[in-house]
Amino acid sequence: MKKIYLTLILLALCLGAEAQRAKSVILVYLDGGPAQTETFDPKPNAGRNYYGNYKDVCKTNVEGIEIGSKLPLLATMADKYTLIRSMTHGSNAHEKGHYAMISGDTSNGAVVYPSFGAVISYMKKDTYKGVLPCYISVTAANSRFNEGGFLGNSYKSFDTGGRPESSNYEVEGVVNKFISRERMEQRMGLLNQFEPNAMNKREIDSLRALNMEFIWGSSREVFNLANEPDSVRQRYGNSRIGQSCLVARRLVEAGVPFVNVRTTGWDTHKKHFQKMNTMLPQLDKALSALIADLDARGLLDSTIILCGGEFGRTPKVQWEAPWNGGRGHYGKTFSYLVAGGGFHGGKVLGATDKTGENVAERPVAPCDLIGTVYLLMGIDPYGTLPHVSEGNLPILPSLLDKKRSYGLLYEIIDIKKPE
Repeated sequence: MKKIYLTLILLALCLGAEAQRAKSVILVYLDGGPAQTETFDPKPNAGRNYYGNYKDVCKTNVEGIEIGSKLPLLATMADKYTLIRSMTHGSNAHEKGHYAMISGDTSNGAVVYPSFGAVISYMKKDTYKGVLPCYISVTAANSRFNEGGFLGNSYKSFDTGGRPESSNYEVEGVVNKFISRERMEQRMGLLNQFEPNAMNKREIDSLRALNMEFIWGSSREVFNLANEPDSVRQRYGNSRIGQSCLVARRLVEAGVPFVNVRTTGWDTHKKHFQKMNTMLPQLDKALSALIADLDARGLLDSTIILCGGEFGRTPKVQWEAPWNGGRGHYGKTFSYLVAGGGFHGGKVLGATDKTGENVAERPVAPCDLIGTVYLLMGIDPYGTLPHVSEGNLPILPSLLDKKRSYGLLYEIIDIKKPE
């Protein structure tokens, strides 16, 4: 046991903050589970029971890489991202799938781990100096478990709420069309009259000033999409996911370390292909615009983009009633897109068999992906987090278990694997 701990200590020294490549993370989370066969791992030769209504594929600008036929814009920039086609955690339940992909923990232990957005928020608390929260969800974080975990609610995301695709994006607690600045200042003045000699008055005033700066200062304008040219907004698409991705780009420009863009509707048991006819073009427009925009602004090298869900969908179409052409939950193997922040472009990591039902090459566990994100963010993936009663716990317990981890993704990042 002592030898194992010494090995981990030496490894931690090799994986220090000097390894940091990224400053921010954007997680484009497709809540419900997107079909890998229609997105990043098409199977055009598997037969109609597998490709369903989408036999065609898009050839990308990288020879040998093909993606789903409804993603032509992303196909033009495959040199900017890598596809992971062998994600796996084995669970077909939403709750377990979300927990695995958001926390990286598949240990089935009694301790509820925080989301990796919360962990990054905690780890950056002493270095991040922005007025905006360190961790922001557009428009809401995952609701299937307490994503603050044992770190507590202080490190959960700030959820914007609202509708970024509308003409007036009302961010909860920040933007309210019925409250003017003058009216807010009147309210603050009245509040001060009631507590002239309050205990800790200096601390109260300091926090109140910070809140007012958040609500009425320059940070407020980050959420004002009217500041963007119409051509930019149209490039992202006037959909929830499109305008949410545009908000994410603006938040990263403002220095926010973690942005979660969560969209729902990907749990397509019924009318799967009808829904994909709308949702895939929206995703294609939004994600391609985000990658291109960050690249053009010189931010892609310092911003990690992840795109995927809690699991994939059954490679075999469920033609029978009551599904009538749907796809079920599938945690045995699924896909993720990764880009920027030290991840290579133009590559594919892992592979599935000819029908997409099994991992054929290089399985990737949730902890392997999240641990690699930590590494690129300058966070030791073999480090610890403080628990109020349990003491220091591993930041990623599953990463220490050879039965639950297949290794960090050194094949597709700019950091060499330690000897």
